[in-house]
Amino acid sequence: MGADREGHGRRTPARVMVYAAGGVLLLAGCASMPDSGDLRGVESTPRQDTQVRVFAVPPGEDAPPSEIVQGFLEALTSDDPHYRTARQYLTGEAAKTWRPEVSTTVLTDGPGAKAEGPGGLEDTGEITYRLTGAKMATVDAQQAYAPATGAYGRTVHLTQDKKTEQWRIDALPQGVVMGESDFQRNYMSVNKYYFASNAVEAGDSQPTAVADPVYVRRRVEPMTQTVRSLLTGPTRWLGPVVRSSFPTGTALAKGSEALAPDDRNKLTVPLNDKAAGIGTNRCQEMAAQLLFTLQNLSPAVDEVELRADGAELCSLTQEAADAAAFRSSVRRPDYLYFVDAKDRLVRIPAGSADPEPDQAPGALGEGDTALRSVAVSRDEHTAAGVGLDGRSLYVGSLVSGGSLGEPLLRSQGHTEQDRLTTPSWDAHDGLWVADRDPDHPRLLLFEEGKGDPLEVRTPHLDGRIQAVRVAADGARIALVVDKGGKKTLLIGLIEREGKPGKRAVRVVELRSATPELEEVTAMSWAGDSRLVVVGREHGGVEQMRYVQVDGSTPDVPAPAALTGVKDVTAAEDDQLPLVAYSVDGIVRLPSGAQWQKVTEGTAPIYPG
Repeated sequence: MGADREGHGRRTPARVMVYAAGGVLLLAGCASMPDSGDLRGVESTPRQDTQVRVFAVPPGEDAPPSEIVQGFLEALTSDDPHYRTARQYLTGEAAKTWRPEVSTTVLTDGPGAKAEGPGGLEDTGEITYRLTGAKMATVDAQQAYAPATGAYGRTVHLTQDKKTEQWRIDALPQGVVMGESDFQRNYMSVNKYYFASNAVEAGDSQPTAVADPVYVRRRVEPMTQTVRSLLTGPTRWLGPVVRSSFPTGTALAKGSEALAPDDRNKLTVPLNDKAAGIGTNRCQEMAAQLLFTLQNLSPAVDEVELRADGAELCSLTQEAADAAAFRSSVRRPDYLYFVDAKDRLVRIPAGSADPEPDQAPGALGEGDTALRSVAVSRDEHTAAGVGLDGRSLYVGSLVSGGSLGEPLLRSQGHTEQDRLTTPSWDAHDGLWVADRDPDHPRLLLFEEGKGDPLEVRTPHLDGRIQAVRVAADGARIALVVDKGGKKTLLIGLIEREGKPGKRAVRVVELRSATPELEEVTAMSWAGDSRLVVVGREHGGVEQMRYVQVDGSTPDVPAPAALTGVKDVTAAEDDQLPLVAYSVDGIVRLPSGAQWQKVTEGTAPIYPG
C-alpha cells in the first residue's frame, strides 16, 4: 500500500511539507479519491537524498473514506519506524492485529484503488475499496526478496464510528504494498554473512563466508535492523547450505538502544544470555559475521565488541576478521587469463591495460594443445582448458615445464555446441564442467581437480545446461539453462553428503535471477551476491546488467553498453574492471570510464 501510482487521468497531488534544514519530509494523505472508479492519487514520491526523512501525517478531522485510504497508503511509504501514523487510519482492533512486517509487495506502478459496489455506500456506514496493480516482487518476513508476476488484488474495508462519525479501516491485508520507486526510496539491500556448512570437513583452516542478501528499511535504524536479521538466522532459501556461529535463540539484549559505532568506529553489541559462556574461537566467528555484514553500512564499523550478561565476550577488528574467515571479495587475483591467437593460455596482471600478454607457465600455455576456453583455480596454481573442438577437458599446473597428460574428460557430443562448457573452479579446488551432449547431458565435479568425476544430481532442472559458474564459497552455483530455445540464468544451492571419495553432490533450489531475460548469452559472478549478465528481453536488444542472486537489481550503475559480447568476466573484488570478449577482441571497463580495447584474444577469465 503505497504512493507510487499510475495516473491516466487528472492527478490530485497530496500536500507535502518539507523541512529542508532538519532533513524532514512530511507526506499528507489528503488527495481526493472518488467513491467509484479508479484511484488516481498522489504522484510517486521522488527519490530523496539518503539524509532526508519522510513522515506521514495523521488522518484529518472528518476525512471521507477516500482520504482515509489514500492517507493510509501514503503512510506506508514513510520513515515511521513502527507505522504508528499508518495505524491511526485503522480502527483500534485492526491496529492491534495488522502486522506490516510479514511482507512487502512491490508493484510496478503502485496500487490503484476503486470503491466496490454502487455509489452512495457511505450512507450505510461502511465501504470497501479494492487495491489493484501489477506485481513485480515480494519481500517476506525474513526480508528476502523474490521476483513476482501477475495481478495484485486486495481489499480494504472501512466503517464509520457511530459516535465520532470518523471513518477508519477495519479490515485489510497483512503486510504492506507500494510501488517500485517508493520501494527503492524506502529499502536497501544488505548482505548478511553465514558460513558454508559443508566445507569444514575438507580440512579448511578457515570457515568460508557466504552472502545472504536481505532488504532493510533505509532510514529506520538500518544497522540495528541488519544485526537483528543476522541474529535470526539465514533466509529459508540459503539455510540448507550454511550455518551461523550464533547460538540458537541469540538476540539483542532486552532494552537495547539503537546500535551505532563510537567515535573510533567500534560497535558494541549487547546480546542476551543465549550467547553467554561461548568460547573465544566461536565468539570471534560471530564477530566476523557481524563485521562482514556491516562492512557497507554507514557509519563505518572497524571493530566489534560482543557482550552478554554485562561482560565482554570478545572483540575483533576488520583486519582480524579477514584473517579468521575466507571471503572471496577480499581476495584480489594476480592475473587476468585468456586465449591468444595461437589458442594458448596467456595472462596479464589483473587491472592492467597492457596489450602485451605473457605466456602462462605450464603445459596449457607452453604446450601445443589448442584451447577454446580456460579456467584457473583461485590460488592460481592450476589451470583447466577445453580443447578447440570442445570435446576434451585438460588440467595442468601453472609451473613451467609441466606435462599435460591425457584429458580428464571427453564428450561424445556431435557438434562443438553439444560438447563441454567452459569449466569453473570453486574455492576448495573443485573443478566443475557441464557436458551438453543431448544424448547424455551431465553436470560434473572433479574434486581437487583430478580423478574420476562425480556426476552432480540436478533434481527439478528443466532444460539443458549451457554455462556453469560456481561461486567462490562453493555453496552456490550459477547456470545458464536452455529450454525450448530460451536461455535463462538460474542460481542453485550445492548440497554435499558423505566424505571425499564417497560423496554425493546435488544442485537444489534452483531459482531464476533474470526472469525478464529470455536469451542469456554470458554471465559471471561479480561479487559475493552479484553477477554480471549479458542477454536480451523478448523483442529487445542485447544488454549488460548487474543482478543479485535473489533476482533484484543492485543499486549500482549498469555497465556501459557494449555490442557483440560473447564472453564476460568479473572479479569478486569490485575494484578490478569488467573484462569482455566482443567483436573488438579483449576489452576492459575501468570504473567511471568507457570500454577500452586491451588486445586480441578470446575467452577472458579471472581465477574461478
